[in-house]
Amino acid sequence: RGAAKEEAARAARAEEAARRAEEDALLKPLRDRATGIEFPPKLDDDLYLLGVGVRKKAIINVYSVGAYSSREVRFDALSSFSAGSDRKRASATLRTAARSAPAKTSVLLEMAFKAGADAMASAIAESVAPRHGGDKGDVESLKSLIFDGVKAKGGAATKGTKLRFDCRPGVGVAVSVDGNTIGMVESIDLGAALCDVFLDDKAVSPPLRDSCLQNCCGS
Repeated sequence: RGAAKEEAARAARAEEAARRAEEDALLKPLRDRATGIEFPPKLDDDLYLLGVGVRKKAIINVYSVGAYSSREVRFDALSSFSAGSDRKRASATLRTAARSAPAKTSVLLEMAFKAGADAMASAIAESVAPRHGGDKGDVESLKSLIFDGVKAKGGAATKGTKLRFDCRPGVGVAVSVDGNTIGMVESIDLGAALCDVFLDDKAVSPPLRDSCLQNCCGS
């Protein structure tokens, strides 16, 4: 009986893996309409693209941004919501799910306009600070990592530069620039604050949040 049970479990896992592979094969990149920058549907660490958008400053498209999270956030968290009629509840659920994803939520920025190291680091830190209720030193550490990463590229984040923030709930935020790991800020709630920069009611990129809802809601 034990062997039969184990075999049935193995068959169920294989069936689930096959189903997921089929779903993954249907996924397509998303393109930010404002800049033409395209984001892959999945990152190599099993993070799925939730949506894309642009960060504008006045009339300038500064960067495009893609939000990635776990399979559960992408396919399950918003499946019962309508992007139209349930927008308010769907937005709140998206934010909660991204902030508490069991693995991590990653934010990937690709520059569409040149920005200096200090300007880039300060802009992101200034957006995170009012959303972060913990140690102010966490935000300063994040700012320093961004500055160091961009400075290493010659002092500016030029068009095409990619900055990635991996937000792990209760752990912290890891920063990389063009695939090179810069460092990590250990913090219980910094990751949630950074997610809020892009997903709360005052998000710096409303098109990103709209795209996430359109892409992840059930109808």
